[in-house]
Amino acid sequence: MTIRQTLSRARQVLAVNNVDDSPLESEVLLRHALSISRVELYSDLDRRLTTEEERKFWQLAERRLTGEPSAYITGHREFYGLDFRVDPGVLIPRPETELLVEKAIALAEERTLATVADIGTGCGAIAISLAVNMPEVRVYATDLSEAALGVARLNCQEYAVADRVRFLAGDLLDPLPEPVDLIVTNLPYVRERELSRVNTRGFEPSLALDGGRDGLEKIRRLCHQAKAKLNPGGSLLLEIGIGQKEAVVSLLRTLFPQASIEVTRDLSGIDRLVCLTLPG
Repeated sequence: MTIRQTLSRARQVLAVNNVDDSPLESEVLLRHALSISRVELYSDLDRRLTTEEERKFWQLAERRLTGEPSAYITGHREFYGLDFRVDPGVLIPRPETELLVEKAIALAEERTLATVADIGTGCGAIAISLAVNMPEVRVYATDLSEAALGVARLNCQEYAVADRVRFLAGDLLDPLPEPVDLIVTNLPYVRERELSRVNTRGFEPSLALDGGRDGLEKIRRLCHQAKAKLNPGGSLLLEIGIGQKEAVVSLLRTLFPQASIEVTRDLSGIDRLVCLTLPG
């Protein structure tokens, strides 16, 4: 079969088996099987695959049909224009989480930020993206998982920001050695009763998904800790799930009555990002 025929067949097979975005998934897996770029793939659509190439590709496709995320199959995921290593020890970065990076950069353009903390860093996508795009900032990145920190350190080396990103093992804000100007976090916010409906459950680490009964267990704890870990005039950026805005905003208003609070929607119109800023 040619590349064109293989892509067409794979799209059909994945779509019939309810794999979302089957055209993109097919392309990603075929590019990985052939070790070629997107440009190379589409510039030679009529090239015939060897028997070994076909075998390798359909083995990858079979793994995808079992529900294994393509990011784990290829070992990579793009986030904020950068390529990150991922494995089953870390959560796969989501496009909506790029809002955290965009907002943090916008805040840095409005005022001076010297220190930033990324809490629950996982593969390090947020922390490293901030370090790459905010060269004057020192970043702390914490995680409870040593396995995740290992992946994050490898990613950090790829982008030559290791001198400005410090990885710390521990729970939430506990490892921070000092108050910071900005805290960003994408903590687990999936409700317990909804875990079974998360497509990648069983592949991604439950530690990175399970937000407790109402999905806010870890977010609530972090908000209480933030009082001692934010500098005057500092900001807290929280990613939240569907239907969690009112509870989170109410909690923050109780804890920080003098602070300003802003909620941003993602591209799907879902309230996704809560930004709290303390008075200076």
